[in-house]
Amino acid sequence: MIEETPIFSVVAPVHNEEGNLFELYRRIRDVMDGLGESWELIMVNDGSTDNSFEEMLALHQQDPRVRLINFARNFGHQTAVTAGMDFSRGQAVILIDADLQDPPKLIVDMVKKWREGYHVVYAVRAKREGESPFKVWTAKLFYRLTNSITNIDIPLDTGDFRLMDRRVVNAVNSLREHNRFIRGMTSWVGFRQTGVEYVRKPRMAGETKYTLRKMLNLALDGITGFSYFPLQVAIYISFVLAVLAVLALPIIVVLRLATTEAFLEGQATTLSVLLILSAFQFLFFFIMGQYIARIYDEVRARPLYVIADTYGLPSQNVPPRVVTPVQAAEEHSHNISETSATS
Repeated sequence: MIEETPIFSVVAPVHNEEGNLFELYRRIRDVMDGLGESWELIMVNDGSTDNSFEEMLALHQQDPRVRLINFARNFGHQTAVTAGMDFSRGQAVILIDADLQDPPKLIVDMVKKWREGYHVVYAVRAKREGESPFKVWTAKLFYRLTNSITNIDIPLDTGDFRLMDRRVVNAVNSLREHNRFIRGMTSWVGFRQTGVEYVRKPRMAGETKYTLRKMLNLALDGITGFSYFPLQVAIYISFVLAVLAVLALPIIVVLRLATTEAFLEGQATTLSVLLILSAFQFLFFFIMGQYIARIYDEVRARPLYVIADTYGLPSQNVPPRVVTPVQAAEEHSHNISETSATS
C-alpha cells in the first residue's frame, strides 16, 4: 500500500532498453534524492521483447518507489507516455526517455524554474551529439514546418523531455485523442512555459526506436492534429494550376499557328499535364485519407492502451473510463429498458 503522495513523478516509457535501465534509475535516484522531496519513478513497458521488463522488475523489488506499468503489447511511445501521466500522482511530472540521451541532472534546473512559477519547463536541444546530419536536419525541418502551418507555438528543437505542473498534466490527460502528439498537446493547453538548454548525448546502449517511418508518422500526427493547412493547400494549388492553364492556352494557340515545331504536335504535352494533375490528385487523396483515418480512430472509441500488470500502483489510480456521446446514449437507452422491464 502506498501511503505517501510524492511531490515529483518521473515517467519513463521503455521499449527494448535493456542495458540502460539500471543506469537510468541510478542517475534519476541521485538527482531526485538530492532535491530532498518525495518522488516516484513510473516505468511503462511498451511491449519490450528483450530483458527490459525483467530489469524493471528487479528495480521495483530493489526500490518500491519504482512503479511499473506493463502493456499487453506495444502501443507506441506517445501512448506509453500517456499511461505514465495517467497513473502519476506528483504535484509535478517529469517526462524522460529511457535511452539516457536526455540527462536526468537537468531536472534540477527544471524544478528550479517550476518553483519560480512556471507550469511547463521543456528541454531545448542546443546540440545533438551522436546523431546523423540527416536526422538533425529532418528534426529541425519538422519543428519549423510544424510551427509554420499549425495554430499552436511548439518550441523549436524540443522533445518530450519536460516538467509539467499537475494542472497541466490534468489538462493534457483530459485530451483522449488516439493519434497523440504530447509536445503539441502541452503547447495547446497553454499555461506559463519556459525552456532550459542542454546538449543531447548519444545513446548509452541499444538502437534508436524512432525509425524514419515512425518519425514520419509522428510528424503526420503533429500536423494533422493541430492544422487544417494540408487540406487548405489544395485550393491554393488548384488556383495556381487554373491560372497557368488560362495563361498557357492562348500561348499554345499562337505557337501552333506560328510554327510547325514537332514538340507542339501529338499528345506529349497533354499527357505530361495529365500526369502532373493526377499526381496532385493522388496527393490530396492521401491527405484527405489521413484525416479520415484519424476520424475513424476516434469514432471506434477503443481504449488508448491495454494493461497486463501494474506493480506498486494503487488500484484507485486506474484512469477513469472515457465514455463517448454514442456510448452514453446507448447506455442511457439500455438503463431505461431495464427500468421498464423491472417495473
